[in-house]
Amino acid sequence: MRIEEGKVIRMERLAVILVNYNGKQYNEACIESILAAQALWDKKIIVVDNGSQDDSLQILRQRYENCEAVELLPLDDNYGFSYANNAGIRRAMEEGADYVLLLNNDTEIAPDMLTGLEQCAKRHPDSMIAPKIYYSDRREVIWSAGGKVSPLVRKVSHIGVGQTDRGQFAEEKEVGFATGCALLIPCKVIRRAGFLDERFFLYYEDTEYSFRLGKLGISIYYCPEAVLYHKVGASSKGADSPLCAYYIARNWLLCNQKHLGKRYPLFLGYYMVNRTVCCLLWLAQGKGELVRATWRGIRDFQKGRFGKASCYG
Repeated sequence: MRIEEGKVIRMERLAVILVNYNGKQYNEACIESILAAQALWDKKIIVVDNGSQDDSLQILRQRYENCEAVELLPLDDNYGFSYANNAGIRRAMEEGADYVLLLNNDTEIAPDMLTGLEQCAKRHPDSMIAPKIYYSDRREVIWSAGGKVSPLVRKVSHIGVGQTDRGQFAEEKEVGFATGCALLIPCKVIRRAGFLDERFFLYYEDTEYSFRLGKLGISIYYCPEAVLYHKVGASSKGADSPLCAYYIARNWLLCNQKHLGKRYPLFLGYYMVNRTVCCLLWLAQGKGELVRATWRGIRDFQKGRFGKASCYG
């Protein structure tokens, strides 16, 4: 609450939702950066622990048990990125949040990131907002300045990835895709569009949600004034892993089957070529485990097996 001209004004509430899974080396830096950030919103951090097997939950309890701005929400198993975020979103909405910020715990936000998001949200009150994301270890190099979608097969990609920032991504603009690394979503948008699709478990839930918003006429805006730094690949042990190969192979099919309509057969042709080339390269590099993971993903898609995979969960 704040007082203006003798009137008590309710501050809008922001819930920052962090999903922790064995992330003890990342949590504190992320949380402390949020606590230190400037904000007009009444902010709260909800850490959803996805059944961590390390001692990260115990460390969080010891560190933040007396901090009213941090709430811990432990789950009894690893139910996946979408499920854990949805649990945090539901808790935030129960507590009266106006906005949720889905944020990877392997990030650190700039001191003025939240104020940048606030200003952008005021300009685009019914939209999802994506910040500018740099590599954590190369803080002048862009990882994402919003995302774009190819016109035919609807393949998503980050704008500006790997480019040194020389001001070429300083324009606030509407984009077609936003990464789940950091998403500001008004709760009224969630009430209209629904929650994340929990079948994905890991990867492509952000793509599916971006496509879903587009179908509903809900815009996504890239906000260059809001900045954070990402330890890329920390949550999945990097892109070159069987876990990554499996979930991308399966979930890319699921996402585009759900949203491409008549263009889905065209996408299937592209997908077959794309995955075949990847598998041939992996075989040449002696990475047969990635090929096997890819074919497991395709097989599980065909059999309708979604959620957590038994061998890559």
